Amino acid sequence: MKAEKQEPRRELYALLHLSPQASDEEIRKSYRQWAQIYHPDKYQDPQMKDIATENFQRIRDAYEILTDEHKRQIYDIYGFEGLTSGLELGAKLSKPEEIKEELERLRRRQEEEKVYAHVRPVGSLLATLSLPQFLSGGSIMRGMQMSSEVQSQISKKNTVVIGGNLAVTGNSGGGAATVLLRHQLSSVSSLEIMASAGLRALIGLQTSRHLSPHSTATTGLTLSLRDGSINLSNVWTRQLSETANGNIQLVLGTENSIGVGWQKKDEKNSAAGELKFGVGSFGATTHYTRYFSSKSHGRIAGRIGSTAIEFEVGGGRKISDFSTVRFLYTIGIQGVLWRVELHRGGQKLIIPVLLSSQLTPLLATGALIVPASVYFLLKKFIVKPYYLKRERLKAQEKRQRTSTQVQEARAAAEKAQLLLKNVANRKKSKQLEARGLVITRALYGNLKAYKKRNGSTVEETDELVQQVLDVTIPLNFLINDAGYLKLHKGIKKSGIMGFCDPCPEDPKQLFVEYTYGGDKHEVTVDDYDELIIPQELHRV
Repeated sequence: MKAEKQEPRRELYALLHLSPQASDEEIRKSYRQWAQIYHPDKYQDPQMKDIATENFQRIRDAYEILTDEHKRQIYDIYGFEGLTSGLELGAKLSKPEEIKEELERLRRRQEEEKVYAHVRPVGSLLATLSLPQFLSGGSIMRGMQMSSEVQSQISKKNTVVIGGNLAVTGNSGGGAATVLLRHQLSSVSSLEIMASAGLRALIGLQTSRHLSPHSTATTGLTLSLRDGSINLSNVWTRQLSETANGNIQLVLGTENSIGVGWQKKDEKNSAAGELKFGVGSFGATTHYTRYFSSKSHGRIAGRIGSTAIEFEVGGGRKISDFSTVRFLYTIGIQGVLWRVELHRGGQKLIIPVLLSSQLTPLLATGALIVPASVYFLLKKFIVKPYYLKRERLKAQEKRQRTSTQVQEARAAAEKAQLLLKNVANRKKSKQLEARGLVITRALYGNLKAYKKRNGSTVEETDELVQQVLDVTIPLNFLINDAGYLKLHKGIKKSGIMGFCDPCPEDPKQLFVEYTYGGDKHEVTVDDYDELIIPQELHRV
């Protein structure tokens, strides 16, 4: 099921029925009103007294946080997480910006501690296949390349990277081993020392520095231990917007070149391009990726230069939380190729398959249409039904795991409603006499699933009914003396007294059926939306 958008919950404001912009006087006034309802001394019955004590403690805790200037600032920015994160309250954290900066520092430190305790391996395996070579009696395997890298944080400022690669093509091959030490000189600059042995024996030095909040410069120097040649590289990167950046690269040495690049990425699109000129050579590359959903994407790319001309099209799909499969079709002067990729964590398996070194229209068209047709048929009749079934099973298992927690929350909400009932009924009677605002029915929870229950089995129907909560009593209680009800925007409604979250992580809505002036009205709002009633536009 689709998870809810992550927003500040602000349960404490919902609990006291306050706007996040409420003044200290409004907070105190609201606390006094709720305390009159839930103060334990008002009840003689032991069961009712216990319910009142539990809810009175919630109200008092909310009041203590919201009337403390520093605690309220922390809560407004990061919620309960900020209150339990170890922030030191006092004069030095008197501004929201200072509180946010301090909490970010604590977060970074916690993340660093996690990183220090682990190494991060990265590797790839590329196996190149050739169908023409196989059909002519040779081996289908043209070559293989393997690379592996392990990165380990040895201290807060130092990182070690150890890697190696091996390549075999036909009867020849080679490899190399590399060691790199990265040292963080300051918050804006770093230094890297690299040594490589094998086919290309090198030693190198590279330094990077943030010139401004939006630009970075990197300078590198490498020395070949085989022929003594030196290469100098300079890269300037500039952030062009929130989602785009550009760079200029200059290389001086055995192969002089200059390049200009650009990258842009947002939630739905990713694009990049590069133009590079060297001594007697040039090249231009570009690619565009479109993310259709959180699980699938499409990609087109092109490359043209003094040694290659090719066009690529394809896409990929996420098959699990850590694994993605990608299929790409490439046509160019080298022939027609398929490329299958499996990405899992930091590991990659890449299999390019050369179908033909000749560019015949029939083969080029068939190589594109056949796999695309097979994919869409498999997706419609096998893959999609399988994933839908699996998602339903996952959702069912998740609800079963959280059922105890939800049942306890529902029971607590129903108990809280018991103490609201008498006052809610008095307000309802008063509004009926004045032909004012009366809530006749209110439901909160997964209303979309609830509305589809008519076509479900008995067991499924019972399960869907449990995903909503009747909140008629709390809403009648919240109607003010002027016959007016307002639920504030940006506050998760499950925090309101007498409410609970009946379906964690599922999208929730509030449905309200009410009468005003004797006329029937209906309205449905999303979890964080504002609700103001009565309104003429709600008339049925």
